[in-house]
Amino acid sequence: MPMQGGTTYYFVTDGIEAALEHAEAAAGKKDVGIWGGATVMRQYLKAGLLDEIQIHLIPILLGAGVRLLDDLGPERIELERTRTIETPSATHLRFSVVK
Repeated sequence: MPMQGGTTYYFVTDGIEAALEHAEAAAGKKDVGIWGGATVMRQYLKAGLLDEIQIHLIPILLGAGVRLLDDLGPERIELERTRTIETPSATHLRFSVVK
């Protein structure tokens, strides 16, 4: 789906590994970023396909939703904090996934 400004979105329906392969092929030597909600990020984290993860916390409790770090399985996933930026409206955290 081409967008104004030159960005094109491709929809891959045969799994997260296939989507990542398509993204890496399109990116060439550039980094690939995966954007999504808790369900998407949890799938990639659980599969061991992330090198880093960024979490943006805002001081609002909605009372419901999908938990980011819920149901990751029995394997321990170790994160190393590499950056923290605090602003009045959010705290931005970046972690490397220790492999």
